[in-house]
Amino acid sequence: MRVRLIGKYMLAYAVAVADDLFKALADPTRRTILDELTDTSGQTLFEICARLSMKHQLGISRQAVSQHLAVLEAAGLVETRREGRYKFHDLNTAPLRQIAERWLAPDRSGPEESSP
Repeated sequence: MRVRLIGKYMLAYAVAVADDLFKALADPTRRTILDELTDTSGQTLFEICARLSMKHQLGISRQAVSQHLAVLEAAGLVETRREGRYKFHDLNTAPLRQIAERWLAPDRSGPEESSP
């Protein structure tokens, strides 16, 4: 069963989703993880940790990376899939597109309106 949100409930949901997204993007380590997933989507936790350590000289634990991935997943920026005992992390850019479309609406004023 799918719930349809209307009115103030839809607005509250949109604000909560945007809050999660901005919280996820606020941390530089999470942005670095997103950069790595942009380069190579479908990485395991081990691969992400190795790239952060070798390429970015970030000495953080696997548990810390896992917690960062959980925040990114809650914001909808990372999706996971399991294949056997491996868990792969993929970048999902849809939430970013939704935010961009929200504020970067096409300019509705014509050229004649902008001239004095």
